[in-house]
Order: sequence, then structure tokens, then C-alpha cells
Amino acid sequence: MSRIIIPSIQLGEIRTTTFDFKSQMAVGETISTQVCTAAVFSGNDGAPSAVVSGAATASGSVVSQKLLGNVEGTVYNVQCTITTSTGQTLKMGGYLSCNPVPV
Repeated sequence: MSRIIIPSIQLGEIRTTTFDFKSQMAVGETISTQVCTAAVFSGNDGAPSAVVSGAATASGSVVSQKLLGNVEGTVYNVQCTITTSTGQTLKMGGYLSCNPVPV
């Protein structure tokens, strides 16, 4: 699985993160399905799936997903999985840290 750097997010903030699969896809290959998930890497969150806000969208080789700053002090493992027009299943992920809002 490839890794990306996801900038940290503040509690309550919503930000779009992109996953670019271009280097893993052949010329002419397209994304057929895409899904993003989140799990707790460190910290406590009883509902880590709430970090993923809405459905992922694809344009060309790029998947976009809105992420929500959910539980302060928690680090999430965010993963994007696609299937392609040639039958490949590809994964890309990164860590998302939810930080407190500065005072």
C-alpha cells in the first residue's frame, strides 16, 4: 500500500484530502469504484468512521474525500481503496491527526 502525508486537522474542521493513483494505473485505465475508511491508530474514538464525511468521488486517477476533525488528540489511519477498469484493487493511506483548536 502506498502512503500519503495528510496534514493535521483541527477539531470540527472539514477538509478535502486527495489520493492520486496515477503512478499505479496504466494509460487508459480508470477508477471503477472508490471507498475511504478510517480507524483509530492511537487515542480513543468510539466511532472512527465518522471522520469520513460523505462518499468519496473520483476524477481521472484522483479520489477526493472530505475528512472531519472528530476527537481531539486522536490519530486516525485513513485508507482509500479503489478498483479499476482492469480489475486491479489498489490501496493508499495516511495518518490524520486531530488537534485542539488554538485559543
